[in-house]
Amino acid sequence: MRLVHDYTSLSQNGATMADTTPTTPTAATTPTGLATDGPTPGRTVVADAVVAKVAGIAAREVPGVHALGGGAARAFGALRDVVGSTDLGQGVRVEVGETQVAADVTIVVEYPVAISQVADQVRESVAAAIEQLVGMDVAEVNVSVTDVHIPGDDDEV
Repeated sequence: MRLVHDYTSLSQNGATMADTTPTTPTAATTPTGLATDGPTPGRTVVADAVVAKVAGIAAREVPGVHALGGGAARAFGALRDVVGSTDLGQGVRVEVGETQVAADVTIVVEYPVAISQVADQVRESVAAAIEQLVGMDVAEVNVSVTDVHIPGDDDEV
């Protein structure tokens, strides 16, 4: 996956981080109520894992999405759930540049929901969440459907 603009990442404590800056300046208000000319100087660094979590949460909220991730990822996710730890970024891979994000989302769709409609809704939901919560433009959201969940399959022992 390639971003449209320059890709720059920082490595801090072994984790890949993205350096972001606001694209549109807004007036900031000081504690005394006086408006300043722009945002307070500084940088905001958003970890790739944070962007992946945002995307994962947004994808899970789409009706018709049963789970995120392929078979092995879901198996490890089930083990994590047993011990009380959930990976909200499971099934999501993101590539974060200076101003843009590209995401790959792997999903399992409920039967008999229209797969193309669910994929389109996941794409829209993930893009909107990243743009609103992270404040970065979304270059692309690729959705892979790896399985269809048939109700009642989980009930068998």
